[in-house]
Amino acid sequence: MRQAGRYLPEFRAIRENVDFLTLCKTPDLAAEVTVQPVDIIGVDAAIIFSDILVVPEAMGMQLVFDDGSAQKRFSNGPHFPSPIRSRAQIDALPVPDPHSKLKFVLDALRTTRKSLNNKVPLIGFSGSPWTLATYMVEGRSSKNFRYVKELIFSHPKDAHLLLDKLARTVAAYLSAQIEAGAQAIQIFDTWGGILAQEDFEEFSLRYIQQILSLVKRNGSPAIVFCKDCGHSLEKIADSGADVASLDWTVDIGKAREMVGSYVGLQGNLDPAMLYSTPERIEKGVQAILKKFGKGNGHVFNLGHGILPDTPVENVKTFVNAVKKLSVQYH
Repeated sequence: MRQAGRYLPEFRAIRENVDFLTLCKTPDLAAEVTVQPVDIIGVDAAIIFSDILVVPEAMGMQLVFDDGSAQKRFSNGPHFPSPIRSRAQIDALPVPDPHSKLKFVLDALRTTRKSLNNKVPLIGFSGSPWTLATYMVEGRSSKNFRYVKELIFSHPKDAHLLLDKLARTVAAYLSAQIEAGAQAIQIFDTWGGILAQEDFEEFSLRYIQQILSLVKRNGSPAIVFCKDCGHSLEKIADSGADVASLDWTVDIGKAREMVGSYVGLQGNLDPAMLYSTPERIEKGVQAILKKFGKGNGHVFNLGHGILPDTPVENVKTFVNAVKKLSVQYH
């Protein structure tokens, strides 16, 4: 997660000359930074470089990144100047054609596949409808999610209309990504954990299931990541996903006992562990491998996105430790 990014000097060098959205929308550059972690870190798969918020932008919302200076460029997040606060705004949202509105992502996938030349698989992704809706309604990242929670609790019919439009949009987008060369897809539900279990199932998981029922997979596996949603692991595993991705708060051994017989598991080292020493990183990797135990079905990963100031050598230590230590668990 966030495999290509500002922890890499090579990525920062490119960002010095181009703003974030332009990087996302320039296929050759997006492909270049997608391949960087494969060449530099030695990961076993590439994740296409993009941003989840290009989906609401494709639906007609103005998306702004606060790229004022080289310093600010790396510290300020995206926002929507005109967030959704009414039924009329929801009614006006189209379900866009990804082949026109998100063509730059599809072109980046095609370019990246050529560049990788089957060296490693290429993964595409999207935000979940609930996570996208939180940004669209709040306008930016939030601490208490006041407006989107008001929407689901006070105007649930409007919330369901928005989420249904997003589910159909994301399903078409992920289908187009697979058609363009993505060999696996991942749905990120970053904000699923801000909801109570019942609300998560109604307003988030329901629409992830809708996406997975609509996506034309053509054999490409689907990964679902819901942060802070360990309470619904069994239902996530029943969603139609091939792999359930775990944050670092979930015991992967217990998760395997619960759902490992019918879905793969991805995860789940705490990203902050990569600030530690090589010895501590190896110990953390060993602990997760031991908890999962022997056998197939484990995609070793971090339990959330790599942090932007993580030392590159520590990332390499992490990847090498997984490759070295996992042999004994085959």
